[in-house]
Amino acid sequence: MNQEILTLRKKLHQNPELSGCEGNTSNRIIEFIESNNPTKIIKNIGGSGLAAIYEFDEEGPVIVIRCELDALPIEEKNNFEYKSINKGISHKCGHDGHMAIVAGLIFWIKEQTFKSGKIVLLFQPAEETGEGAFKVLKDENFIGIKPDYIFSLHNLPGFPTNSIVLKADYFTATVQSMIITLKGKKAHASEPENGINPTVAASEIVSSFSKFANHNLESDDFSVITPIHVNIGEKTYGISPENAEIHYTLRTWSECKMKALEKSLSEYVTFACNRHNLKFEIKWFEYFPATKNDVESYNLIKKVALTNSFNIKEIKMPLRFGEDFGWFSKNYKAAMFGLGAGINHPSLHHSDYDFPEEIIETGIDMFKNIINEILK
Repeated sequence: MNQEILTLRKKLHQNPELSGCEGNTSNRIIEFIESNNPTKIIKNIGGSGLAAIYEFDEEGPVIVIRCELDALPIEEKNNFEYKSINKGISHKCGHDGHMAIVAGLIFWIKEQTFKSGKIVLLFQPAEETGEGAFKVLKDENFIGIKPDYIFSLHNLPGFPTNSIVLKADYFTATVQSMIITLKGKKAHASEPENGINPTVAASEIVSSFSKFANHNLESDDFSVITPIHVNIGEKTYGISPENAEIHYTLRTWSECKMKALEKSLSEYVTFACNRHNLKFEIKWFEYFPATKNDVESYNLIKKVALTNSFNIKEIKMPLRFGEDFGWFSKNYKAAMFGLGAGINHPSLHHSDYDFPEEIIETGIDMFKNIINEILK
């Protein structure tokens, strides 16, 4: 393993930045790549994003290899030498490792003599909030790249180390977050009848929402409705409250099912609030469209995994987490695969998670061979 790649990974882990604030991370990637002769680097794509471009003599397929720049608002509990120095922020999804894999391709790319085509290493901001890919797609600098293919990977704890996790068609779920704000009327706690307390309506909403869920993974109507946060009134015992706020995330396999679920939940909130004379507002945010693997791109990934005798794990159902790579798959030939991080490895977003460096080389080999299949 190239020691420069491992050093970069540790620097990125030690200096994490939140979604939309990845300027220093982006600059660190630029510094790493600039000395390895890219044709050009495009900065500030979709915010802090960047693209390192390697062009060959003649026009040909344009291949984008994408990774993510951002970290999470999680306090790290690991105590190793390269522990996060930014309080309350850490790379608990493995984006530091994803960046190391994609940046590490430069040592192979600069030695290639392809006659035609273009390789683009895309470092995307704000994946964790679902905003980054959408903004990149709207950026004129990215539109001008005119990708023919876009590929990405995600490390997956719970799968054997260095295994290649494959799924045709949908690879990740559709995810949507919502905030329900209820507004009643404040009153003295001794005279609640003179106000409109939102607590009963809030409890009815929380209780009833669970009835709209379908946890059967093999059903097309699969849906997970997860309560995230509830806040009612204040810790002031002389007041019957007037405000309540309920937060949820929703997960379905398809966009069609998500729209139907949103409609059902909105109708129930309307019914409950009308019955209790409450005003209300529903805010939808952090939308992650499902990642749907293009057939040709998926077949390329599978061919490479088979040719290199990697341990392939075909999964029957999509992964339940959201990935804003889905925005790319809605607009281009795109595909994502999983890279096993270890059966007993700490889960993504856990405070003791750390990206396993022993899978970096496999990630690099997968991308190298995908590129070679297209440009050879």
